[in-house]
Amino acid sequence: MNPYAANLGDQDPVRVLEQTPARLRELADSLGEKRLLEPLGPGKWSPRDVFAHLADCEIAFGFRYRQTLAEDNHVVQPFDQDRWAKSYAAYGAREALSTFAALRSWNLGLIRSLSADQLTRPVRHPERGAETFGTLIEISAGHDLNHLERLRAISIEAAR
Repeated sequence: MNPYAANLGDQDPVRVLEQTPARLRELADSLGEKRLLEPLGPGKWSPRDVFAHLADCEIAFGFRYRQTLAEDNHVVQPFDQDRWAKSYAAYGAREALSTFAALRSWNLGLIRSLSADQLTRPVRHPERGAETFGTLIEISAGHDLNHLERLRAISIEAAR
């Protein structure tokens, strides 16, 4: 089950993955440096924190991709995003964006090289159950869109 399927709709997930770094840079530019550090709301992350979270997710998904290809019936390791977020103050927004973009480029190189058989390799998530490599790509793309929409809404609000 893809928790972000509704965000993805009928969009090509690889295309979404390709477009996200540029879209994030545009949003960062529209928000301005000061706004990048302001929380999106009470108890919410700042845009900088979201960028760091996306870089962390790219690390996690990159590991999942590679383990799914290397091991039969790999079981992914979930992570607690809020615990990981405790270190986000150590990073600048532009640093987080650059890290995300580099990791995304690296992972896209792998994704583009895959055969149809590799995209259907099974993987299991402890909470969601059976998935495939292709599902992992769709989840990542839907996750991107979720955060892009939230940041876009903040960008529009900031422009007013």
